[in-house]
Amino acid sequence: MLKKRVVWKRARKSHKGKQDPIVQETKQSDLDMLQLEAAAGGIDLKYLDESGFCAWSEPGYTYYEIGEQKRLEQTKRRGRRLSIIGLLQLLISFIYGLVIGGVDRKAYIKMMEREAKEAAEIGRPRVIVQDNGPIHRCKEVQELWPHWEKQGLYIFFLPKYCSEMNPIELEWQHIKKDELAGQMFDDELELAYAVIHGVEARGQKGNYTTERLKFNSN
Repeated sequence: MLKKRVVWKRARKSHKGKQDPIVQETKQSDLDMLQLEAAAGGIDLKYLDESGFCAWSEPGYTYYEIGEQKRLEQTKRRGRRLSIIGLLQLLISFIYGLVIGGVDRKAYIKMMEREAKEAAEIGRPRVIVQDNGPIHRCKEVQELWPHWEKQGLYIFFLPKYCSEMNPIELEWQHIKKDELAGQMFDDELELAYAVIHGVEARGQKGNYTTERLKFNSN
């Protein structure tokens, strides 16, 4: 009897069963055109998304001597969630902000107002690629769309359940699985410094600049 060949891999989350292939194909074609226009220098194209970090990160996979097992000592408290909102311009820049808890519409609006102002000053259209998260489509934000467009800032919404179309998702994965994997942090401040250093490390590896925005504390 032949033995099946197997390989040890991490299971990946997937939403492919919920995707609309027709909508996805149409949106991908539109995104391809935007990417070509950005490569030609006609527009600035950026990718926006939010993610989160916890003081108890997941252990990373690795090999050990038989009979040995690496153990991660948990800290006394798990702490609150640290959230990040980021804007990635491929091979150019990564702009981000950190908040304790979840990213709210005020932080999102502050980041977008900054982008709109820069677009107006530069005089070149700027397109932000993002998902359909609640803070991206709330009433207060929708009322600002006409104002942003007058300044040269436009929003491109990805189809639902198609996060793989946003390259910033890979940055989150690398920060969590490469830079922070298997670490435990005593408090939110220590976690925040680790995330900042992780972002800077990714910037050096990807040869792009990083800039951290500061939001007002609640």
